[in-house]
Amino acid sequence: MKKIETFFKNILLRLLLFISKFSRNKKVESSNKSSKILFIRLNRIGDALVTTPLLHLLKKKLNPKIYILADKKNYFIYSNNPDIDEIVIFKKGFKGIIEVLSFIKKENINTVVDLHDDVSTTVSYIIALSSVENKFGLEKENKIIYSKTVPRLDSKSIHVVTRLLEIAKLFNVRIDNSINWIGYYPLYQSSKKAEDFLKETFKQKNFLIGMNISSGSDARFWGVERFKSLIKLLLNYKIPAGQLEWNVLILSAPKDLHYANEMIQDNSNPETDRQAAIFSSEIFDEFAAIISNLNILFTPDTAAVHIAAAFHIPVFGIYVHDTDDMIWSPYGGDFDCVSTKNSNLGNMDFEEVKNKFVPFLEKRLTEFSVK
Repeated sequence: MKKIETFFKNILLRLLLFISKFSRNKKVESSNKSSKILFIRLNRIGDALVTTPLLHLLKKKLNPKIYILADKKNYFIYSNNPDIDEIVIFKKGFKGIIEVLSFIKKENINTVVDLHDDVSTTVSYIIALSSVENKFGLEKENKIIYSKTVPRLDSKSIHVVTRLLEIAKLFNVRIDNSINWIGYYPLYQSSKKAEDFLKETFKQKNFLIGMNISSGSDARFWGVERFKSLIKLLLNYKIPAGQLEWNVLILSAPKDLHYANEMIQDNSNPETDRQAAIFSSEIFDEFAAIISNLNILFTPDTAAVHIAAAFHIPVFGIYVHDTDDMIWSPYGGDFDCVSTKNSNLGNMDFEEVKNKFVPFLEKRLTEFSVK
């Protein structure tokens, strides 16, 4: 079956190559400062976040007009980003592809860039059928449809952001790590709501530990009892004299709110100034704004990891890591984790997580207290 699949995939790629060559028009200079570039990144929130360092680097160095073709599941990641000039939301199906091709022609876009780390059939069609000379991407199985590629670095040892930054070389831009970071910019109203919530919820502005219980998959839910035990530990943990106190904020998607309420039955410690509370919102921008106010984040979700990286928040992750690819850790961030090769977090031991997380927390408390 695998051989048959590979056979038909090769036929499709050759067909796309023929179409791609036929559809190209005049040659343009991709590095021209007045160039118009369409970047394509469909799928999930985390997939969009990891592209932002590359977009920032190219905007900084070349100042092109940057368009993003995004998915309805991730377009909002780019909405308030000053590096993005226009966002196009992709509509699935052949009709959506035709609309994108018409948009490319109408806007006179001269370069299309595939930001996908793996092969996407939909994106391959768009690249091949688009009437532009410059078609850029990482070197993958569909490399014949691009006009230029860069090698796809080893996914087992190289961070996904670093792999995507290689695309800058196709624009003759030198990778400058000093100006590359995850870019996310909450709206003013979301930041204000987060600020007001924290002022109204906690009696004192202590060190704030965020505990995100939600993720995009039920396989990454750690369980009510384990989270509840960790919250209880944090509310009652004895700290060395002179160290500051903390509060615990549980971050929950609305679908998991009933779990959060179970976890937080005893939400304070009368012997200390510590409190625990819940924040839940259907609006991702408000979730991100809350993360920007944390001093440390505990999470099973990689989208939350990348948001924390955007605000330089230390992250402790619990991961399902059932592939050989490198863990999606925060890019350039302060980070540690516990991972499992199992397909879910159901068997991740509480003691193992506690024994690694508590020293991570103590170190950040000490660093914070001496600032």
